This record gives sequence, C-alpha cells and structure tokens, in this order.
Amino acid sequence: MSIPTLAVTLGDVAGIGPEITAKSLLGHDDVRQECVPVVIGDEAAMRQGVKNVGGDPDAVRVLDSIEDATNKPGIIELLQTGPSLADVKLGELSPAAGDGSYRFVVEACRLAREGRVQGIVTAPLNKAAMHAGGHKWPGHTELLAHEFGVENFSLVLSAGDLYFFHLTTHVSLRQAIADVTPQRTTNVIELVSAFTKALGNPDEPIGLAGLNPHAGENRLFGDEDADILAPAVAAAREKGINVHGPIPADALIPAAVKGKWNMVIACYHDQGHAPFKAVYGDDGVNITVGLPVVRVSVDHGTAFDIAGQGIAREASLVLSMRRAAALAPGWDHVWRTAQKK
Repeated sequence: MSIPTLAVTLGDVAGIGPEITAKSLLGHDDVRQECVPVVIGDEAAMRQGVKNVGGDPDAVRVLDSIEDATNKPGIIELLQTGPSLADVKLGELSPAAGDGSYRFVVEACRLAREGRVQGIVTAPLNKAAMHAGGHKWPGHTELLAHEFGVENFSLVLSAGDLYFFHLTTHVSLRQAIADVTPQRTTNVIELVSAFTKALGNPDEPIGLAGLNPHAGENRLFGDEDADILAPAVAAAREKGINVHGPIPADALIPAAVKGKWNMVIACYHDQGHAPFKAVYGDDGVNITVGLPVVRVSVDHGTAFDIAGQGIAREASLVLSMRRAAALAPGWDHVWRTAQKK
C-alpha cells in the first residue's frame, strides 16, 4: 500500500513554524517511511528556517505540482503559495504573515478536496496576525471546518490512546457557557461515538465533564449540568451510546490520565487544554474530528519570543506527521461513520 501524501502548512512564518518544519524534515528521515510530507508555504521563509537551525538553505526545493514530490531524505519539498514573505520580520506580529498562514491552510484544503493529499498537518498560526491579515477566524479548527463545509466537528487533543474532545473552544468563557447547548452536547457525543466505532471500539466508555464545579452538585453551583448535560447523556444512552456524566472535571480528568477513560469530552477550552498540556506537553497533538480528511496539528503556539534562535523543539510536529500518516488510510471510514452518527 502506498504511503499517504501530507500537506504540511508552514503556519505563521514570523514564529517557529519554519524552524520546527526544517528540523522535522531534515532530522527525522524515518518519518518519510510513513508519509510523503510536502510543505505548503513560502520558499523564503522556509530557507530562512533551515538556515536558523544550521542547515543548508539549498535543501529547499520548490515544486510545480504536489505530484512531483520525490520524498528524498535531506530535501524539503515545497509548494509556493502566494507572494513571497521574505520581508516578514521574525518574532513580530505581521498582517502579511497572518495572511500567509491563512492562504497555506486554504491551499491545503483545496488539495485535500481534490484528493491530491490524504492528510493535513499544521504548524502553528497566530490568531491576532491572521485577523490583522483580514481573516477573522477564531483559529485553525473553525477555518478548516468552513473550507470543508462541515458544521459538526470537534477539536480533539490526543496522546496515545487518550482523546479529549471539546464542546466549545476559541470563544470567551461567557460565550462558552452559552454555547453549551443540548444540541451541541448531543452532536459531540454522537461524534465521539462515531469515532470510537471507526476505531473499532464501539462500546468504548465516554466521559463527559461537568460544566460547573462538582458538576453543579445538585444545582448548588448552577443548573446547566442538570438541565443540559444530563438529559443529553440520558438521550444518548437510550440510543446505545456508552456515555457517562456529567462527571466533575476534577475527578474525570485525573482518572483519564491514569487510564480509566480514553474518550473524554471537555466543556470549554481551558478545561481540556490546561490539564492536557500540563501532563503531555510535546507528547500531545491536536486532531480535528468531523472533517472528510485527517488533520493533525502541533499542540503549541508560534513562540514569537524564541523565533529565529533555532531552539524550538520539533517533537510535536514530528508526532503530528506520524499520527496523520497512521490515521489517513482509515480516515474515510471515520468520516463516513460520523455522517451516519
């Protein structure tokens, strides 16, 4: 079986994206046995990234077509996307870099829709820069969902067999509470169930974290857990979905880290992200479930403060490519199962 071709978007070129991409593709040749990585980005930024990590900028080769990729070790194959970003200054918020990061993602999605790549791997973008560049998306996940025309999707943090789904992500905490609706809760529970079926574990237990402290503790700390989350869980269980909750987050998440749960649903961004990053760091990746193509991202930001120094760690990007390569062959089953719910 041929290995999947992955579109690796360069992210915000004012940050560490070019450096970690250079380290990943020039220092981990074994990854090429699992996938064909092609950078979707900017030649000047990629060459500078290679130089910043002590490599030869001539290792960067610009392709006319993604089908021209050779996957030879020691070479970074790249599709130039839009005008050159040679004038972008490292470590500074740049509308041009923000626009570039947007264009890289849009191009990767186009290639995926045309069936020319089997997965997308994303280096980090800067949301403020993307907004300054004229693209008002909350983040990668929402932009990807728009490009593929899907409405039921979830940002998923993953380390090993552990998956953290999210009811809400890049909104204010006040908005997140408003967005935890019966329909959204039901949609994500069914999305997790579809994912477990596609992975071959249809009866995998799913733990839903409570929104409020102690999952509301019999309405002492809010009514949302009793009025929104609990009914959605009950309805899903009637459909045969092995979901439990709402469970107090401070009980559910430590239990998941210890191996009791593999599938966890967090209600809002920091409820899932903060403990996950504290425990797993570079061992975690970000997967978007609900898209017709696998997308995996690093689980860190653009790190403007160290951009250009050549010290950024590439471990999360390498892991993202490996995870995308592993999931890509069976992703159509994930997608079709999710449509059936």
